[in-house]
Amino acid sequence: MRTLYGLYPYKSSMIGMENLGDPSGNWDIVETIGKGTYGKVYRVTNKKDGSEAAVKVLDPINDVDEEIEAEYNILRSLSNHPNVVKFYGMFYKSDDLSGGQLWLVLELCNGGSVTELIKGLLMRGQRLQEPVISYILYSALLGLQHLHNNRIIHRDVKGNNILLTTEGGVKLVDFGVSAQLTSARLRRNTSVGTPFWMAPEVIACEQQYDYSYDARCDVWSLGITAIELADGDPPLAELHPVKALFKIPRNPSPTLRVPEQWCRSFIHFIGQCLIKDFEARPSVTHLLEHPFIKQVQGKDVALRQQLAALIQEQQEVGIITSLAPHRHERINTRKTLIIERCPNDDLVNLEFLDEVRFTVHLQKRYDELQVYTYVGDILIALNPFQNLNIYSPQFSKLYHGLKRADNPPHIFATADAAYQGMVTFCKDQCIIISGESGAGKTESAHLIVQHLTFLGKANNRTLREKILQVNPLVEAFGNACTAINDNSSRFGKYLEMKFTPTGAVIGAKISEYLLEKSRVIKQGGEKLPHILLHIRWALPPRQAEDLQATKQDTSQVMMQDIVSSKLYKEQFDAIQECFRNIGFTEEEVNSVYRILSAILNMGNIEFAAITSQHQTDKSEVPNSEALDNAASLLSIGPEELQEALTSQCVVTRGETIIRTNTVDKAVDVRDAMSKALYGRLFSWIVNRINTLLQPDMNICGMNVGILDIFGFENFKKNSFEQLCINIANEQIQFYFNQHIFALEQIEYQSEGVDASLVEYEDNRPILDMFLQKPMGLLSLLDEESRFPQATDQTLVDKFDDNLRCKYFWLPKRVELCFGIQHYAGKVMYNVNGFLEKNRDTLPADIVVVLRTSENKLLQRLFSSPLTKTGIVNVCVQVDTMEMMRHPEETTNMRRQTVASYFRYSLMDLLSKMVVGQPHFVRCIKPNDDRQALCFCKERVMTVNIRRQGYSHRILFEEFVNRYYYLAFRAHQMPETSKENAVAILQRAKLEDWVLGKTKVFLRYYHVEQLNLFLREVMARVVVIQAYTKGWLGARRYRKEKEKRNRGAIIIQSGTLVLNEHGILCSIWSLFCFTEVGQQSLFFSLSHTHTHTHTHTHTHTLSLSLFLAWRGYVARQNLKQVKKEREEAAVRIQSGNEMFTFSSDVLHTFKCRPLEFLV
Repeated sequence: MRTLYGLYPYKSSMIGMENLGDPSGNWDIVETIGKGTYGKVYRVTNKKDGSEAAVKVLDPINDVDEEIEAEYNILRSLSNHPNVVKFYGMFYKSDDLSGGQLWLVLELCNGGSVTELIKGLLMRGQRLQEPVISYILYSALLGLQHLHNNRIIHRDVKGNNILLTTEGGVKLVDFGVSAQLTSARLRRNTSVGTPFWMAPEVIACEQQYDYSYDARCDVWSLGITAIELADGDPPLAELHPVKALFKIPRNPSPTLRVPEQWCRSFIHFIGQCLIKDFEARPSVTHLLEHPFIKQVQGKDVALRQQLAALIQEQQEVGIITSLAPHRHERINTRKTLIIERCPNDDLVNLEFLDEVRFTVHLQKRYDELQVYTYVGDILIALNPFQNLNIYSPQFSKLYHGLKRADNPPHIFATADAAYQGMVTFCKDQCIIISGESGAGKTESAHLIVQHLTFLGKANNRTLREKILQVNPLVEAFGNACTAINDNSSRFGKYLEMKFTPTGAVIGAKISEYLLEKSRVIKQGGEKLPHILLHIRWALPPRQAEDLQATKQDTSQVMMQDIVSSKLYKEQFDAIQECFRNIGFTEEEVNSVYRILSAILNMGNIEFAAITSQHQTDKSEVPNSEALDNAASLLSIGPEELQEALTSQCVVTRGETIIRTNTVDKAVDVRDAMSKALYGRLFSWIVNRINTLLQPDMNICGMNVGILDIFGFENFKKNSFEQLCINIANEQIQFYFNQHIFALEQIEYQSEGVDASLVEYEDNRPILDMFLQKPMGLLSLLDEESRFPQATDQTLVDKFDDNLRCKYFWLPKRVELCFGIQHYAGKVMYNVNGFLEKNRDTLPADIVVVLRTSENKLLQRLFSSPLTKTGIVNVCVQVDTMEMMRHPEETTNMRRQTVASYFRYSLMDLLSKMVVGQPHFVRCIKPNDDRQALCFCKERVMTVNIRRQGYSHRILFEEFVNRYYYLAFRAHQMPETSKENAVAILQRAKLEDWVLGKTKVFLRYYHVEQLNLFLREVMARVVVIQAYTKGWLGARRYRKEKEKRNRGAIIIQSGTLVLNEHGILCSIWSLFCFTEVGQQSLFFSLSHTHTHTHTHTHTHTLSLSLFLAWRGYVARQNLKQVKKEREEAAVRIQSGNEMFTFSSDVLHTFKCRPLEFLV
């Protein structure tokens, strides 16, 4: 037996699957054309003759063996009728993993279903004419008559199960729930079918177990189908299916929507079909004599042609009707615990709360190592500066679909809220992690990805591991150690995790912004990105020798390292593991290492001035070791590299001019080359990760975005990099304000909600000062960068002349500095190097030299153009030879500055964020010394709004449709009115909600409570269903067990007969030699001689022989018993005589002892 369909072993004797062929040898699937009761339907072609057919693929599911067998038997024996779909055979496609598939190959009905036909006509403002309707019903009645005459009930007659051929033929299909009637069972009592078409007596069987029905239930379904052919939909189609099942037995018999538009005979036909008492309902045979049906007789050929013309017209128009999906929602059956809400977990629940009390409560919780706190729907995360054992898989299980108050605040709860929101409302989500540098944003992003991966439960374990290792890999390239943070993000990262509609993770995508490339060159007091330190200190000796990374003089590129080389080696091994697990090839990884080693060598190239009689601004490389190493690693010529560094080629009016570079200019070119190498390499790595983690494009899923961007920075010396970082944080703060404050207040006013405006500090003026054109700070910076003779001082003067606002000022007695009043505080910026950093000029000669590299990866990096956000677009390739002919066009850095890239990056980032429903995590650094259990005050501005605001605004219609189960019975369908919304809220015993003109305004915790109540109601429904299914399963099991017991008894009885015949044969020879046997045999032969029929002769002979033998055995047993009794009697008698003799002797001895002795 094969365990094919799950719960019970599927016996191949039912269908004979051992004799079924493999469909792969005969049929090729072309496309999906529909869905049947237990599987999809595909269009297939025959490999031999090219003919087309339809195949229903029955996927392995539980407890459908009887239905499959029923459909197979019906198709095999009854498909010879012109109004029943033809059956071409069944095939079995084995699969060890899924259990295999059954293929039912059927006639292809290219005309579609009658439902599609009528909906297409209604969309064009037409309808089916009554003669065509009567022809369709007549054909369906003939098909049903064929089934009923063979004691088959269809039980699922509806428009979608009546298919049409292009020639106008009408076919009944889908016999998955059909029932076989027998002489002993003329009725059925199983409640099956499609709700809107089910007869009242079929529905009644769901609750009345003593109720039953016969084949006339198909007549009711045909009457509903007749209404569908006229109106386009069955009655009660606007209701939930469960409600329809409740109303059908209770409502009067349905009729046409506008009876006046139809003839009386059609209305009467429907009325006859829809008689609620099925005992009084006519049969299919009687309905064939109805006047509305009899009008088809003699006109069937013409009506068939008319129907074929309608089908052809609809196919030419190409109308595709999208049928309304069934409103069967997936519910969560997980039980939830209800515990008392702790006021300290959510600080807005406190009766009185100001900034001082807020800080006191945070400090108290931090001292107890409770690093997470809610402020409404915002999560406050304090950096513990130590490892906490609260992120294990056991904690992940605690934060899975439960009410937020059921567990202490946690970063996993925010991830779960985003995940549940995505699955429940089918909407993208966005988690914004904000805070200053060192507050723990990167680690929070790691934990969110970890929990989302747990919740997503990807079928592919490798995919889960890849996604978890994405962040460590990109952070090795994009993070670095700073004065205030050992793992500071030096780029912006927006990670989009891709999920299926059911919530399974299927992929991920990273968007990177504003990488701080200047960190790869000399930075006072700052370290290189992590990966460059790993290349320097952690490479194995042989690999380090190959990459010329063992004898670097890193005095210009590194500060004194405070981390042991042993730790670097462990981290580097983890990075290599990330490369392998994500899917990078060994060749790709080796190319990455070579480019990184080349960048390290580039930092050791020194220049010296050459003084001659006619030229004093020329430079050269006195020690070529570092240059030769870099050229070798980049697979380019050292002479070409030195020439590109120390000179530049300018084409003017067709003439090529070679200009030499000064030492300072050569250093700038070297640094620009290093930054370009690192920036483009980082972009390629991100693009490569996205390619390796790209989900199936055919799956239309949803996203949960996670923003992890560099935090607000304020160092002793702040330069151009800190300005860009802080502007980005201003933009994130503005988005936060808009979502939490401004947009809510605008909606309150439009809805007429009596909610007092909450004052907050709007940072829009600061952003306008930075981003406004043409007088914003960045626009002024770009304008000044276009002037070759501009200096840092002229830039400061331009700022002072044009930025007239309270947020900008120039400090007294401090040169080349300006101050900005940010939302997080005042910051002083040093303008030294602003212009060169903004220009970030990459000479064309460098690009041309790098394009000549034999390294394919390097060629690709400098052949691909840059996007508006400044990253490499690897999807677009540019012809290298064409670019080499025009070196001045190899880079657009003259037009695109870092400020321009920065502006487009902010726009792109915001466009991604606004798509999803936001969730906010505010990370706070409790102290500047990075010490555990040490708390300092922090500025807070989100308390009051979350106490007073309404975070959820839901339309009345959506609210009633979503939560009406809480206040109304399942069979009721309340109007989506304001009054019903109030009834639901009152039944749920919620407080502090407000009604607007069109929406319900709820607190952040209201929706959570409503969803919890709804899940509890659904859980009760599921429990009832489970008990019902368990009872049905137990009954089915008992029947199966009784059936098997009867089969065992039959088998055993057959074995007994066989054994008795074997005994007869074995004793035949013995029996023939006995006198009784010879007499019995003679008697039997004499008796059977008068019979001429062979079978009777044999049977009589065997019976006589058997009886004679039993008589012989009985007589032998009787003789044996008599013999044993005689022997026993003799022994008894002999024993009595001996006893008598012994008594006499003893008496003589007692009387005369002396005589006896003598």
